[in-house]
Amino acid sequence: MRILCLGECMVEMAPTGDNRFTLGFAGDTFNTAWALRKTCPESWQIGYATALGDDPMSGDMLRFMLDAGICTRDIQILPGETCGLYLIRLTGGERSFSYWRGQSAARKMVDNAGWLPQVLSGAQAVFLSGISLAILSQDRRDALVTALEAYEGLLVFDPNYRAGLWPSAALARDWLLRVAARADILLPSLEDCVLLLGPVTAEDAGQTLRAAGAREVIVTDGPGPVTLCTEDGQSVIAFQQGAAPVDTTGAGDAFNAGYLSARLNGQTPQQAVAEGQRLSQLAIATRGALLP
Repeated sequence: MRILCLGECMVEMAPTGDNRFTLGFAGDTFNTAWALRKTCPESWQIGYATALGDDPMSGDMLRFMLDAGICTRDIQILPGETCGLYLIRLTGGERSFSYWRGQSAARKMVDNAGWLPQVLSGAQAVFLSGISLAILSQDRRDALVTALEAYEGLLVFDPNYRAGLWPSAALARDWLLRVAARADILLPSLEDCVLLLGPVTAEDAGQTLRAAGAREVIVTDGPGPVTLCTEDGQSVIAFQQGAAPVDTTGAGDAFNAGYLSARLNGQTPQQAVAEGQRLSQLAIATRGALLP
């Protein structure tokens, strides 16, 4: 089994207190790849696909991935480019972000026309997010989505709408819905669903997105219940609350990894939700975006 996560990994500056920060590497799809490597069988290959620069920080990031057991064969190194950076601010366990990503090599990851078909053909499952789309220019985004529509494996998509990355909500809606309609497993938040569909309940969103083409829809709502919509019907699963959160960064990414790994291991959607919730609880008890 080879699972490929596609997107952007960045330098992370995470607070440690007293206006001090620790340097790490993270990003929504990379956080999921990291959690998949932690939870999937060792025989499974977890790959990451992106573009990095040839600067020292990109080199450190690449070595970090390799040391974690993540396959980097589908990472392009672009001369003269570098990687993006973000800084986390925490208030009562809730996070906000500042980004410096305009120079990120990941924005050019689809420029090599032969790269996408090659990396997709080698994976049984591909995971990406709305951020993977948002960082690309219009023509690059179209190249990625067209390749995804032709992909014959399991496509897993988290819309992960971030308004600041898109020129307009309308443009984001068009692109995110296009990929959502192709997804075998769709992992939106209720907030994503409101963007895509207008004022809507999680139950109605699940039904509408399945009717649009998504095979399995899992609507999360922060610490609220998870709404599961599959060919077997719909169910609402309460979120089991744990200790007070330390840092909610990466909680949704961990949920995605737990759900996907459980489904690929043959567990039911309900069992997969429980595994996703378990990993998200672990994530919010940990500072930074990556599972311990």
